[in-house]
Amino acid sequence: MEERYARQIRFTGVGEEGQRRIAAARVAVLGTGALGSVIANGLARAGVGYLRLIDRDLVDRSNLHRQILFTEQDAAEERPKSVASAEHLRAANSEITIEALVEDIDASNIERLIDGVDLVMDGTDNFETRFLINDACVKHGLPWVHGGALGSYGMTMTIVPGTTACLACMMGEMPTPGTTETCATAGVLSATTGVVANLQVAEALKLIVGAAPRTSCMIVDVWQGYAEEIPVARNPECPVCGGRNFEHLDGGARSRVRVLCGSDSIQITPAVRRELDLDQMERSLRSAGSVRRIDRTVRLQTGEVSLTLFADGRAMFRGARDENHARALYAELIGL
Repeated sequence: MEERYARQIRFTGVGEEGQRRIAAARVAVLGTGALGSVIANGLARAGVGYLRLIDRDLVDRSNLHRQILFTEQDAAEERPKSVASAEHLRAANSEITIEALVEDIDASNIERLIDGVDLVMDGTDNFETRFLINDACVKHGLPWVHGGALGSYGMTMTIVPGTTACLACMMGEMPTPGTTETCATAGVLSATTGVVANLQVAEALKLIVGAAPRTSCMIVDVWQGYAEEIPVARNPECPVCGGRNFEHLDGGARSRVRVLCGSDSIQITPAVRRELDLDQMERSLRSAGSVRRIDRTVRLQTGEVSLTLFADGRAMFRGARDENHARALYAELIGL
């Protein structure tokens, strides 16, 4: 252990005792894409003894500029992201245990997916899953490190139930689908995801070795060279960490996915059904493919998949591989 982690052990914040704690730690990384691949890489190379990697998606070429664990061969073979991540990380560190799960995280399985770990890392790309993670971690008293990135802008926040503010304290209600930009519409720099994810890794190591967590929200803009910490106080009236009302975990705020009978279409109905600004959605989706406005719908052709978006937030995907692929596209293009 001394040779592999010598430089890390020499850092006064870690030391030999800290490295022993890192080796004994059990961490779940939820999502192994742009943020999650960097997080998993950092934690594996730091020597975290057990990593559970969870992702629903497959590798494609559009991932390669920022999702650092994947290769062109992974994309050509459309390998599951969690499986490819685990294989590459085992080649980098054979001394740790890595479990790869190909699952779509939802209210029915998240408590099982985070069972038996000490820490949860947010590598997801949508608010629906993040609010679900918040519910589950607050319920079980598990610390988790939130992260998000878009364009050149990113943020991260460490959440320790009972000590710090939770995600619901900071954001209030979950944003309505279609009201926030996504990586597919606004783009994202690999520098952004790398900075945010490595800040998350640092926070994870602090929690593992017993250092005090950051209690603020860290905001960065890598293009402008800007960073700021925003204090976030616990809200005593927060329905989640204050009232222990786990709406998302109880399934009341879950989007619904349905395969339409007699067709190859998959329909997604968001948990929060509100009127979308279709003019804005038409403009946003132009960067993702060919867009048409027909009556009260926006139609997008992106690669082999055609999307019909309705004003109430419903979306129909024709040509999606399966339900997980449709849900991933909804999160990427519209936002959950």
